[in-house]
Amino acid sequence: MHQDFSTVEAFSRLLQDLPEEDEGARAEAHARNGQLTKPPGALGRLEDLAIWYCAWRGDPRPVISAPQVIVFAGNHGVTAQGVSAFPAEVTAQMVRNFEAGGAAINQLAREFGARMDVHALALDRPTADMTEGPAMSEAELLEALKTGWEAVDVTSDLLVVGEMGIGNTTAAAAIALALFGGETEDWTGQGTGVTGGALQHKAEVVARAVEVNAARGIDGIEVLRRLGGRELAAMAGAMVRARMERIPVILDGVICTAAAACLEVTRKGALDHVVAGHESAEASHGKLLENLGKPPLLSLGMRLGEGSGAALAIGVMKGAVACHSGMATFAEAGVSDA
Repeated sequence: MHQDFSTVEAFSRLLQDLPEEDEGARAEAHARNGQLTKPPGALGRLEDLAIWYCAWRGDPRPVISAPQVIVFAGNHGVTAQGVSAFPAEVTAQMVRNFEAGGAAINQLAREFGARMDVHALALDRPTADMTEGPAMSEAELLEALKTGWEAVDVTSDLLVVGEMGIGNTTAAAAIALALFGGETEDWTGQGTGVTGGALQHKAEVVARAVEVNAARGIDGIEVLRRLGGRELAAMAGAMVRARMERIPVILDGVICTAAAACLEVTRKGALDHVVAGHESAEASHGKLLENLGKPPLLSLGMRLGEGSGAALAIGVMKGAVACHSGMATFAEAGVSDA
């Protein structure tokens, strides 16, 4: 399915008319699962994951053979407020590392047979400082959404979106506060390693950004514009394109999840084609996942970003689908199912 959009409003309209899962494929997959050579439910959550995957691919016996990992990078004007332990130059340096194959995500993508793409979004033009007004104009938001949309390989059969951007845990915290309320400290974590007074300062910056932008209780896409960043918007655009193409998505950490939350708040069910790859060590990630109703597949104390936790979960998804599609039924194996 290919639909495009030329305005932010048109993108928002796409969210109101998203394709749904294939109920016939789900029913066939469920029936097949009941005939496989194992006690009912013996593979636990893997069974539900496989059936979910079948429903979105429209195939009761699929194979995962072409996963894609996309890493989007962007710079944030809010770094001028001293919210990160690393300078903004690190974003471009890490992009070069991705391109050279030297980062953790490169190793994980390679290990699980995923194509990996890297998109740097105007690193020489950081977003505006969100403590002084909206991070992006509508034109900047639109450009980033389109970058994400166009980055998806429509022949892929599983998608991971990751990010790199000094300052983006501050943006993610502000988005979460605006969307779900609560106390600023509930959503503000260490990011690149800020602690003590620096962490308290970061929380104050998050609260100021939400207040200045009057961002509570407004449309999720507008929250993304006012408090997000180019890489967050690109991830959102990629997730919606994946939905249009019926490509299941694995969420990464707190930044990826904050971008996804903007979609779900705008249109309930926008993330039905998405699972959470892991729960990161960033304090607010688990709470974000709870708000979205997305239990994580893994919990390994990771907080790197880059799509790394989600890429590791490709292995879980491959295992679930391989068992579902490759196992023999009781009849095929000549095993009694009594």
